[in-house]
Amino acid sequence: QVQLVESGGRLVQAGDSLRLSCAASGGTVNRYTMGWFRQAPGKEREFVGGISWLSSSTTYADFVKGRFTISRDTAKNTVYLQMNSLNAEDTAVYSCAAVPSSVVRRDQDFYAYWGQGTQVTVSS
Repeated sequence: QVQLVESGGRLVQAGDSLRLSCAASGGTVNRYTMGWFRQAPGKEREFVGGISWLSSSTTYADFVKGRFTISRDTAKNTVYLQMNSLNAEDTAVYSCAAVPSSVVRRDQDFYAYWGQGTQVTVSS
């Protein structure tokens, strides 16, 4: 059983940068594909990006447009979501998810384990 805990969410200004962390326990991030999702008020949860444990390759949603970067630190068993050039549309609860697979998929049903989420609010 993998437990995921996100942190780093807070109120920021438009144009700011923010790094979210997802700390894993009960499993190692280098054996799980990790995904980041977000859910804005009144909207469905959507895929932000993911990183494969096998190749470390990353996949991102189109709306990221090069602003976000996912990385991992296997020594700390933590995955990061670096977000730059934030805008009001990025306001959401951001959650990380894990699955014992080598591929990244955008479907949230693909992921077996979820964190509780961290709130990111971007003020314009």
